[in-house]
Amino acid sequence: MKTALFSTKPYDRDFFEAANEKRGHSITYFDARLAPESVALADGYAAVVVFVNDQLDATVIRQLAAQGTQLVALRCAGYNNVDLVAAAEHNITVMHVPAYSPHAVAEHTVALLLTLNRRIHRAYNRVREGNFSIDGLLGFDLVGKTIGVVGTGRIGALVCRILKGFGCEIVAYDVQPNAACVELGVRYASLHEVISSADVLTLHCPLTPDTHHLVDAAAVQSMKRGIMLVNTSRGQLVDSKAAIAGLKSGVIGGLALDVYEEEADVFFENLSNEVLQDDVLARLLTFPNVLITSHQAFFTREAMHSIAEVTLANITGFADGNIDQARTVPDRRKAI
Repeated sequence: MKTALFSTKPYDRDFFEAANEKRGHSITYFDARLAPESVALADGYAAVVVFVNDQLDATVIRQLAAQGTQLVALRCAGYNNVDLVAAAEHNITVMHVPAYSPHAVAEHTVALLLTLNRRIHRAYNRVREGNFSIDGLLGFDLVGKTIGVVGTGRIGALVCRILKGFGCEIVAYDVQPNAACVELGVRYASLHEVISSADVLTLHCPLTPDTHHLVDAAAVQSMKRGIMLVNTSRGQLVDSKAAIAGLKSGVIGGLALDVYEEEADVFFENLSNEVLQDDVLARLLTFPNVLITSHQAFFTREAMHSIAEVTLANITGFADGNIDQARTVPDRRKAI
C-alpha cells in the first residue's frame, strides 16, 4: 500500500524498514509534521502514518480525503490530535497502536519519580563539576507514601504494581476501575480525593474534553503542600501556568514531565543552538525541582519494534479488508 510516514527520525525509519521487509508496502518518509501547510505532501498516498504531534484537524482531514487518503494509521496509542468526526464524515478509517509497550512508559514514570525525589539529575551534574556537597539533595522515603494514580489502564496498572513493591499506598481514580488493581490492594476514590490526598500524583489517562487541564488552578489549590506531580500521558492534562503558580507557592514540591501541552514545535528537535521561544517552557526549566524529558517514555527497543509491527499490520489488514476492530478508533469520539 502506498504510505506516507510523517514526523520521522532516523530511528523511525530503521524500525519501519525492518518491519516492512516481510510486507512490502511502498513507504515514503517525511521529516515534516503533518499539518495544514504540509498536507500536500500526502497527495496520492492511500495511507498516512502519523505521530503524537501531527495535526489532523478538520481542514487536514478534508484535504487528505480529497487527495485520496483512506487510512490514518497512528503509530501511538493516543488519538487526541485527530478530528474523528471529520474522519468519519470523509470515510477515512483511523487506526492506532493501543498497547505497544506499557512497561516502557510505566518504568519511565517511576524513573522520573525516583530521579526527581532523590535529585539524581542535580547530583550527577554537581559531581561532574567536582562538587560533592549533598546540600539541597534531600529526598523522602517512598515506603508508606500515598500515590495518587489517575487512570488505571495498562500503563497506570503497571505503575500501581511497581509502586506497591516500594511499599506505597495507592489511591486511584478511573471511570472504569481495574479489577486487577483492586486485587493488588489499590483503593479507588473520587478524583478530588485522589488529588487532595496524594503525596505523589501521576497521570495515566487519555486526553479528552473532560480531562483537558485536569490539573488546573483549582486542582493545585486542593493538593497537599509539597506534592510531587508526574505526567507521562498527554501534555494538555496539566495547565502549565497553574503548575508554575503551584511551584512558586510551594504547593507543588516537584514536577516531572515527559509531555508538555505546547510541545509540538520543541520536543524531538535539537534546539541547543537556538533561543527557546516558548516562555512558559523556559520558565519551567528554571526551577530546580522540575525535571523534563522530551516525550521519551515510550522509547525502548521493544516499544519501537512493536509500534512498527502493529502499525504496518494495521495497514496490511486495511489493504486486505481484514481490519482489526480492536485497533480501530471509534468515530463517535471527537478528539480535541
